[in-house]
Amino acid sequence: MNQPLETICGLVERITFHNEENGFCVLRATVKGHKELVTIVGSLPAVSAGEWVEAHGIWIQDRQYGQQFKATALHLTPPTTLEGIEKYLASGLIKGIGPIYAKKLVQAFGEGVFEVIEADSSKLQTIPGIGPYRQQKIIKGWADQKAIRTIMLFLHSYGVSTTRAVRIYKTYGNNAIQLIQENPYRLAQDIRGIGFVTADKIAMHLGIGKDSLIRARAGISYALAKAMDEGHCGLPIETLLYSCQELLEIEQAIVQEAVNLELQGGTVIKDYIGEKGCIFLQGLYHAEKGMAQKLRDLNTSDLPWPPFNINAAINWVEHHNALSLSLSQKQALIEALTHKVTIITGGPGVGKTTLLRSILQILQSKQVKLALCAPTGRAAQRMAQATGMEAKTIHRLLNINPKTGRFNYNEELPLPCDVLIVDEVSMVDVPLMHALLKAVPLNAAVIFVGDQDQLPSVGPGQVLADLIASKVIPFIHLTETFRQGAQSIIVAIARSINLGIMPNLKGYGPTSDFFFIEIPDAEQGLKQIVDLVTTRLPNTFDYSPLHDIQVLCPMTRGIVGSRNLNTELQQALNPPQPTTSVQKFGNWFSLGDKVMQIENNYDKEVYNGDIGFIKSIDIEEGELIISFEGKDVHYDFSDLDEIVLAYAMTIHKSQGSEYPVVIIPLFTQHYPMLQKNLVYTGITRGKKLVILIGQKRALGIAVSNKTMQKRWSLLSKHLCA
Repeated sequence: MNQPLETICGLVERITFHNEENGFCVLRATVKGHKELVTIVGSLPAVSAGEWVEAHGIWIQDRQYGQQFKATALHLTPPTTLEGIEKYLASGLIKGIGPIYAKKLVQAFGEGVFEVIEADSSKLQTIPGIGPYRQQKIIKGWADQKAIRTIMLFLHSYGVSTTRAVRIYKTYGNNAIQLIQENPYRLAQDIRGIGFVTADKIAMHLGIGKDSLIRARAGISYALAKAMDEGHCGLPIETLLYSCQELLEIEQAIVQEAVNLELQGGTVIKDYIGEKGCIFLQGLYHAEKGMAQKLRDLNTSDLPWPPFNINAAINWVEHHNALSLSLSQKQALIEALTHKVTIITGGPGVGKTTLLRSILQILQSKQVKLALCAPTGRAAQRMAQATGMEAKTIHRLLNINPKTGRFNYNEELPLPCDVLIVDEVSMVDVPLMHALLKAVPLNAAVIFVGDQDQLPSVGPGQVLADLIASKVIPFIHLTETFRQGAQSIIVAIARSINLGIMPNLKGYGPTSDFFFIEIPDAEQGLKQIVDLVTTRLPNTFDYSPLHDIQVLCPMTRGIVGSRNLNTELQQALNPPQPTTSVQKFGNWFSLGDKVMQIENNYDKEVYNGDIGFIKSIDIEEGELIISFEGKDVHYDFSDLDEIVLAYAMTIHKSQGSEYPVVIIPLFTQHYPMLQKNLVYTGITRGKKLVILIGQKRALGIAVSNKTMQKRWSLLSKHLCA
C-alpha cells in the first residue's frame, strides 16, 4: 500500500550535506510539532541555513540514520523570523557578511535588513566596522546571489547543477539567461563541465528542432572538442560522421551538410593523414602548420654563437666539472652545438641533466643569452636546481597578460634570447608549443629535452613524438645508465616496464628505494595507503605526509581513485573543522590542506597543475588564501571550483614533477588506464622511494599493454612537407 504524501514546513537549521553537482541534500530543520530537529532528504539547486523549507514527501526509517522525511519536492522561501534571517546571513552566502556582521545587522535592522541591503544600503555604514568598502562588497554579494539563484531556477529543471550555474554566471554575468536562450549550444563550448547533452536538452525545450542545422553544427563542434580532450587535433571524416550521427540521432546527410557548412565557414579544415581524409579544428590545424614552418625557418639561419673548437670545449667542461662524459653524451653535445634545433631524450639515470648542464656551461662561456623553460612550475623549479640557472614556466617566460590571456612575447616581440631550452617537452601540447615557437627569434637555437616514453600531453597533439617521427630534426636518445641510476631499483623497474618485461618484485632489502606490496582488493589497498601516508612512512623514515609523500593514481574514480583517496587522506591528516573549513562544490577545504589548481587562471597567475597549501580561511569575508611556492593567492569561495585536494592526484597530473616518495595503487579496476607508459610515468616521478600497492595481475596487464592510442595530428606531415 502506497504511503500518502505529507507536507511539512520548517526552518533550515543546518545543511548536513549538499551535492552541488546533482542537488541532493540532507537538511536538519525545526518543524512545528516535533521536539527534535527533523532530517529532510531531497534535492535543491541551492540552500542556506535560515531559509524556510516546505517539503512534500513521506516519512521513512533509515537503517543507519533513523527517521527521515524523504521529499519528492522541496520549496524554499526567504526567512522571515529574526532567527532565520540571522542564520541565513551568517551562512556565508553573501560575501562581506559572516556570523559577526549577521548578528549586528539583525540587531540594527531586524526583519527589514534585506530591504536595507537592496534599497537603502547607505544605512549599512551606521554599523560599526562597515565602511564604504564592505558596504559595496555586501551590495555586490547580494546582487550576485540573486542573479545566481535566478539562473539556478532557470537551469535546474534541465539537470544543470549549482556548480555549473555558478560557472555560467561567472562567464556570462547578468546576461546569462538571454545568451543561453539565443544559443544554448554555446554552453557546451564555453562552460567547463557542461556537455552537449545538457545544452541539447535546453535547446529542445526552447524549440530548436532535432534535424536543424544549428544543432548538427553544434554536434560537430562538440565531437571535435571531445576529441581534443582525448588528445586529438582532428578526426577521420567517417569517425566524425558516425559519432555525430550517433550523438544526434539524425540522418547522415544532415551531418554531412553541416560539415560542409563548417568547412565553408572556415571553422574546420580538411586534410589527409596518409590516404585518410580528416577534419581538423582550424585553430589546431594552423597551430601545427605554423610550428612546422617556424622550425624550418629556424634551421635556415646561422648558429647564434661564433665558431669554436667543440672538442676543446668538451675537454674544458669535463675539467671544470671534474667528470668524464660518456661517448653518447659527447655525441649528443656535438649535435646540440652544431644544429639550430635539437631533440635530447632519455629516461631516468641516463645523464640528461649532466649533458644539459655541460651544454649550458659551454654556451654561457661564449656569452650567449640563454632562456630555460618547462611547462609546469615544479618542472621549471627542478630544471633550475639541476642546471644552476634561472628557469621559468612557459607561461611566465612568454609573460602572459592576465587581462587578455595573450602572451606579451610573440612574433612581433620575440624573446630576448639566443638559445631556448625547453624541458619536459612530452607534456607540451600544440597550442602552447605554437605560442612558444612564435616568440623564438629567427636567429636563436632551440634544444628540446624530454622522455619520449612518458605519457603524451594532456592537451591536444603529440608534439615530442611528432618531432621525432618526422626525422627532420636531429634526435639524440640517451640510454646508458650512470652510477647513481645503476644502483637505483626505481630506474631498473622503470626500464623493465618500459621494455614490456614484468619486473622482479621481490628480494629487495630494507634500504631499497622500491617496494611492491601485494594486496588482494581495493578496500584493503585504501586502508594500506592511508596507513603508509599517515603513520608508517612518517614514523619509520621521517617523511612528511604533506611535503614528501605523493599518492599517484591511474584514475580519478573508484575506491583507490584520486577523488576518494583525497577524501580519506584529508579525513586522516587534516579533518575539516567548523571554524577553519568551508564546504564548496562538493569538497571540504580546510586550513593547511594540500590543493591543486585545475585550470589556467591568468588573473591570479596560477596554472593547471600548480600545487599549494591553504594558508588562511576567512568565513566573514568569504575568501581564502593559498600559498603556491611562497606566493600568496586570494580566492573567493565562488572560485573554489578551480581547486581540488592534492593529497592524491592522477599520474597524468603529476607529469613534470618529482617527489621524494611516490605511492601508486594498481588494481584491475583500473583496467581502462592500465598502460605501460602510464605506470612508467608514475614510477619515474619518485626520487627516493616508490611503493606500488595492488595486484600483480594489474601490473602485468599494464606491462604487456604496449598499445598507445593513436592521436590524430599533422605536425610530422607538415614538417616533412
